[in-house]
Amino acid sequence: MKLTKHEFVRYGVLIAVFLVFLIYPAQIFNIFNILYSASFPLIIGAALAYCINLLSSALEKWFWPKAKNKWAVGFRRPTALLVALCLIIAIIAWVMRLVLPQFITAISGFFSSLPDVINQFNKWLNNSNQASAITSQLQTTKIDWNTIQAKLMKFISTGLTGVFSSTISIFGSLSKGLFNFILAFTFAIYIVSGKERIASNLNRVMNAFVSPKIMKKTHYVLRITDKAFSSFITGQVIEAFILGTLCALGMWIFKFPNALSIGALVGITALVPMIGAWIGGGVGFVLIAVTSPLQGILFVVYIIVLQQLESNLIYPRVVGGSIGLPGILVLVAITVGGGLAGIIGMLVGVPIMAAIYQLIRNATLKKETSGKKTPTQ
Repeated sequence: MKLTKHEFVRYGVLIAVFLVFLIYPAQIFNIFNILYSASFPLIIGAALAYCINLLSSALEKWFWPKAKNKWAVGFRRPTALLVALCLIIAIIAWVMRLVLPQFITAISGFFSSLPDVINQFNKWLNNSNQASAITSQLQTTKIDWNTIQAKLMKFISTGLTGVFSSTISIFGSLSKGLFNFILAFTFAIYIVSGKERIASNLNRVMNAFVSPKIMKKTHYVLRITDKAFSSFITGQVIEAFILGTLCALGMWIFKFPNALSIGALVGITALVPMIGAWIGGGVGFVLIAVTSPLQGILFVVYIIVLQQLESNLIYPRVVGGSIGLPGILVLVAITVGGGLAGIIGMLVGVPIMAAIYQLIRNATLKKETSGKKTPTQ
């Protein structure tokens, strides 16, 4: 078969790209890594825009949906976007208002009671044979004070240098993180406010360079993926609300302190699949253990039981049911995604698995349906 000039150029470019990837894999990987690091704030902004858009689009249906006035229609989206942002900020601020004061009070109480603990320990040493044993051991041991002094000065100088460099590093990381957050947030607002215009421009470019058949398949895959991700986020929010409510209710029944604040924190952190509740539980343990170590241990037992119930019963049914994914595949997606990409892999593993599952399911049903059709005799 004779190739046309256009096909010859296309295959030549594909072979050249394949050879470059084959010969220089490390360099190509470094280039992709640099591009990923540079575009990371934009990626976070796009993900943030998608989450905000879910709430903003739902609110747009509530604000004068039948209005035909130009001004009313023009202000609908900014109003919905502003209300969505206010709701998100208000929920986060409410949880922080519940948790932070109690956390600071608990830590302050721990440090204020620390001198009493040290005094009690000293009294125990004085009233036992430990003090005399330590004293006699020190008397029979020859101590090289010059060596100790030299090592101590070296440790202090090294420690001060480390603290100074760590302070500079932490300040730089915080500044970079703040800048990236502002950039991501600005990018997210831009995407949400002009999503139709952006989508229209992308479609124009795709239609100009991609065949209609591929465009049709691309839109089909994007619709399935969008449904999977939106259903996953909705199910994750419902599951986090259920878990936080169960945590607060159980703590109230078992008379644990700070039930409302710890329950709210566990619910918020549970938005991260599987491990989020453990983070909230760890903070809850600190809040309880500084006042009552025994209750802190009992709380750990309670949160372990609740987490097992959530991981094996609530999460697969609520989140898996919302996205149409069997519970066993939810666990597989979280395990594989977490192993490949950590927390980010856990977040996107389930909706990606749901999209793949739905695409395979639809293709299988289509094959089965077409296979049953026989030509009329």
